[in-house]
Amino acid sequence: MLIGERVRLRALERMDIPTLLRWMNDPEVREGLLVFAPLSTMAEERWLEGLADRPDDYVFGVEALIEGHWRHVGNVGLHGIERHHRRAEIGIVIGEKDAWGKGYGSEAMALMMRFAFHELGLHRIELEVFESNLRALKTYRALGFVEEGVRRESIYTGGRFIDALHMGVLRSEYDARFGV
Repeated sequence: MLIGERVRLRALERMDIPTLLRWMNDPEVREGLLVFAPLSTMAEERWLEGLADRPDDYVFGVEALIEGHWRHVGNVGLHGIERHHRRAEIGIVIGEKDAWGKGYGSEAMALMMRFAFHELGLHRIELEVFESNLRALKTYRALGFVEEGVRRESIYTGGRFIDALHMGVLRSEYDARFGV
């Protein structure tokens, strides 16, 4: 378990599947994700089971300390870890809408970045974000991610094509920002 001030990251369990399904079947939660169709219980079970067979992916549940209790509010993951090049893609979803805008996602991302850089020894973390996801863009910039490129009109959502921004952060930038 990775523990911060108001957030902790833990392994996902089968008992989380109903919560994950609720989030992934909520169009408002899916809005900033590449998931565009509702998911079945079977599909979510297969995805969770498959994590055990993917050593290049780490996905953790994000729990927030709310009114003295730990509550599962989202997930954060490192995907496609390339050990030779020491890089990975990071992604996050805060599925509990009443937890949006409270800083839980920022703290979870910072914890996952520390894990990636200092436990796994990665050099670089990257992500892709929709241009329309202003809340995420603000968070990623505050965490030190730099815009590195644009995939023009590569995402079809809401009846239109939008740009996807490619962002990255290096370990040295993370260490300088967080005083490590």
